[in-house]
Amino acid sequence: MKFFRRSLLPFAAVVLLVGVAVAQTPPRPSPVPRPTVPDAPVPPPPDVDGKSWVLMDYATGQILASKEPDLRVEPASITKIMTDYVVSAEVANGKIHMTDPVTISEHAWRGGGAGTDGSTSFLKLNSQVPLKDLLYGMIIQSGNDAAIALAEHTAGSEQAFAGLMNAYAKQLGMVNSNFENASGYPIDNHYTTAHDIAILSRALIHDFPEDYAISAVKEFEWNGIKQHNRNTLLWRDPSVDGIKTGHTAAAGYCLAASAKQGESRMIAIVMGASSEKARADSAMALLNYGFRFYETHKLYDNSKPLATPRLWKGAMNQLPIGVADAVLVTVKRGQYDQLKATMDIPATLIAPFKKGQQVGTLRVTLAGQPVQSVPLIALADAPQGGFFSRLWDSILLWFHSDKNATTDAPAKGTDAK
Repeated sequence: MKFFRRSLLPFAAVVLLVGVAVAQTPPRPSPVPRPTVPDAPVPPPPDVDGKSWVLMDYATGQILASKEPDLRVEPASITKIMTDYVVSAEVANGKIHMTDPVTISEHAWRGGGAGTDGSTSFLKLNSQVPLKDLLYGMIIQSGNDAAIALAEHTAGSEQAFAGLMNAYAKQLGMVNSNFENASGYPIDNHYTTAHDIAILSRALIHDFPEDYAISAVKEFEWNGIKQHNRNTLLWRDPSVDGIKTGHTAAAGYCLAASAKQGESRMIAIVMGASSEKARADSAMALLNYGFRFYETHKLYDNSKPLATPRLWKGAMNQLPIGVADAVLVTVKRGQYDQLKATMDIPATLIAPFKKGQQVGTLRVTLAGQPVQSVPLIALADAPQGGFFSRLWDSILLWFHSDKNATTDAPAKGTDAK
């Protein structure tokens, strides 16, 4: 028993000491309640420096804010985004290859010192340079010599290449642009708009993501000379990953910029700013405004039918209808619940239908104003039925109304964000 008592005493002392320590520990303070975000209206866009500018949502192509978006302006080296797109498209189509050796002609060599701002990749006359290196030199260093060399290799001459530029521009829907050269040096009848450059930038990011990634490279060395990317936003904000700068005395300072935060991407185009700093500040202000006050939602997926209306004279009685691609919409924060979606579908659908054939239209509105209009397509082939089923449906159709039907679309889907 004595041993037992001696063993307990130290243990009791430890318990006592621990109890004292716990007793002396001050109580944990209660968490301070955070203020709730007020339900305030979205402010107007920032008043930025520039003759014209556009803020575009990448996912939907919607213009979120703009000033003189369709004003025709000189693009300066912003032109090289179009050159980049054409070269990338021709590579994708197998017309030219990234490993092609490109001979530097006298026209290209001289173009390095006579372009929009004298920018050059310092290419040597009559030398051969891999096409991929020329692409890096044009995008990162803004080399006029590289742009002209790429144009000549792609189309035989810079003039012929300008024809390709305009053909691709038309295909993309750039209705207010005309290109006369590959580098952007000042010349009559060479113009574009902030809106068209936004369309082009979105297409470049979507169609050729690997080539677009070059515009995020901060420096490139060629012929022993290292030059830095002129897009200073690459150093200012890690979410910025492109696209291109431009400047001449007539065009002013221009910048096409894009940034991605989470699943959202914004594109800001600033044309005719007063300085290099002003164009960077303006583009950054627009990008921040877009990310802060707008949000992208996925309304409908392309994996499930949105409707299965009655199909007449078909092998099956219903036609599954949906969308070819996921339907995304970008709205001001807090407006998602105000969106309304309706489907315009003919009341009488008579087989046959081919998979992918347009059947109707999905319309998305906000406060009665159109936001999106998307084709509704057949999600499966729907061949004609047999003779007797077609005959029976023909009889029933005498008693069927053939007026088009407008119905509410199914409940909106989950956010894309």
